[in-house]
Amino acid sequence: MAVAYNKRTHRNGALRSEHVGQDVLLTGWVNTYRDHGGMVFIDLRDADGVTQLKFNPQTDPQAHETARALRNEDVIAVSGTVAPRGENVNPKLPTGEIEVNIHEVDLLAKADTPPFEIQDHVEASEELRLKHRYLDLRRPRMQKIFQLRHRISKAIRDYFDQNGFIEIETPFMTKSTPEGARDYLVPSRVQQGSFYALPQSPQIFKQLLMIAGFDRYAQIVRCFRDEDLRADRQPEFTQLDMEMSFVQAEDVMDTVEGCVVKIFKDGIGVDVKRPFLRMTEEEAMNRFGIDRPDTRFGLELQDITDLADQTEFKVFKDAIAAGGMVKCIVVPGGESLTRKITDGLAEEIKGIGAGGLPVTKVTAKDGGVELATGVAKFLQPVQGPLCEKLGAGPGDAIFFAAGSFAEVCKYLHFTRSRLAEIMELIPEGLWNLLWVVDFPLMAWDEEEGRFFSTHHPFTAPRDEDLPLLDSDPGKVRAKAYDLVLNGMEMAGGSIRIHRQDVQHTVFEKLGISEEEAQAKFEHLLEALRYGAPPHGGIAFGLDRWVMSLADVPSIRDVIAYPKTQRAVCPLTEAPAPVVDEQLRELGLDLRPEIKAKLERKQATGGSNPVHRAHDE
Repeated sequence: MAVAYNKRTHRNGALRSEHVGQDVLLTGWVNTYRDHGGMVFIDLRDADGVTQLKFNPQTDPQAHETARALRNEDVIAVSGTVAPRGENVNPKLPTGEIEVNIHEVDLLAKADTPPFEIQDHVEASEELRLKHRYLDLRRPRMQKIFQLRHRISKAIRDYFDQNGFIEIETPFMTKSTPEGARDYLVPSRVQQGSFYALPQSPQIFKQLLMIAGFDRYAQIVRCFRDEDLRADRQPEFTQLDMEMSFVQAEDVMDTVEGCVVKIFKDGIGVDVKRPFLRMTEEEAMNRFGIDRPDTRFGLELQDITDLADQTEFKVFKDAIAAGGMVKCIVVPGGESLTRKITDGLAEEIKGIGAGGLPVTKVTAKDGGVELATGVAKFLQPVQGPLCEKLGAGPGDAIFFAAGSFAEVCKYLHFTRSRLAEIMELIPEGLWNLLWVVDFPLMAWDEEEGRFFSTHHPFTAPRDEDLPLLDSDPGKVRAKAYDLVLNGMEMAGGSIRIHRQDVQHTVFEKLGISEEEAQAKFEHLLEALRYGAPPHGGIAFGLDRWVMSLADVPSIRDVIAYPKTQRAVCPLTEAPAPVVDEQLRELGLDLRPEIKAKLERKQATGGSNPVHRAHDE
């Protein structure tokens, strides 16, 4: 008799000791199979958890006979009675106090041996797991990650709904306005030779919604960027996009903080305190060498240019003579760092452009301190004042960097981060949230000989800095704000320009001509003519939030069907060639060398075969 699987009574993580004696119907996948001298035990798994099933050959011989033929990943439905485990309680499982004595079992689908074990810890390569992503997603760890993602998404939607925001869908097929990352282009069949672009963000559309009078908008939206991939980047990603009218920066940040508090509470049950710490971009760069600092540990940068100038160390003197500076970080207990470790760090930092990594250690001598090893001999004239200024004591190590401000920040941020890993200085379970504010509105590009936006060209300058737009644009501060979590940028936003005259001035300073501005942003510039309210907003990287709260190293772990670092989907083999007929309909043709390359790949059995039309 077949088990009525559509009548299941419980999920596999639900049964407890209070259910003992109840008749239940369960469904799921065979997680493990054990035969103990005739008695068969199976752990049945679904998205909710695992329940132990017991098949007794004496009381239920037919069910027992069926169970003996079952293997991992077979799909079954069972009916039976909940019983206590007695002395065999498994404290590692929520259902560990009970088991189910099975009376009937129905094999719903037989499974081939999977290419890797469906367990939390597998040794299979990422490429193999992504090729069989539907199996990878069965693993309990992955199920928990996507349950967390659901809770975070729900928390965001609930929060903004409760605070008067409405969700409005913005277009996926829009106009290309190349800025920063490359657009993904979609050819038009009905307008041959013209292309849509997939949006890198709904920035302009949400500003138009404010001009339309909607006042409060929030949308969880898919965005696309054709850029090189990293552990925290994907070509298609999800973000929370939000915009508010008649607000200043503090209003937006206060609203966002409320959302973040709810994300932590609903997502992982953690209470975070507000208001979050504020830090200017200038302070962040000076103290940490980066505008998204990890504040969970010390090792802050300290300026010693005045003392370094009193030495005869050529590395320091040359940098200062060129208008640069010298900074350092003090590492408490750094005497434990071996020569092998410090030499290794020096080689690593050469990989990002530094000439080396000067280092010395502080030792005790005659009731005071002195520098020993490394570059100590060059620092003898200033060793006393140097240690006093730095607060460095016996057993500490000091790492130096010399060069321009940007170079020193880059090298010491790298050194600081690597030392924190090596010396295990990063505390677990600590969530440091930080607003970085007062970014420069624009920065000078020496190679191109022009200013460029540090955020985007619609970011408003601070009111008190408006006069500097004409006289000294590089000193203008932006009404911009980034939210940083443990050294990772989690959100970025700004108050937008709502005045036509200011927007035209900013375009002019960025080297965007009137013709170029009209070609790229005509719809926004036109809308600004009809009364735009002061407005601002922010965008969250939803994938990054899930990645951080799930504590996983790669963004691919929190996206159901991600791309590899080559922007390929191993599951579907996208991107893939299409048949010539489709190209002709679009008015396109491939260059001969590209055609030849595809033909060679198909002839040798390479991936990405030509996708045939459904009716072929």
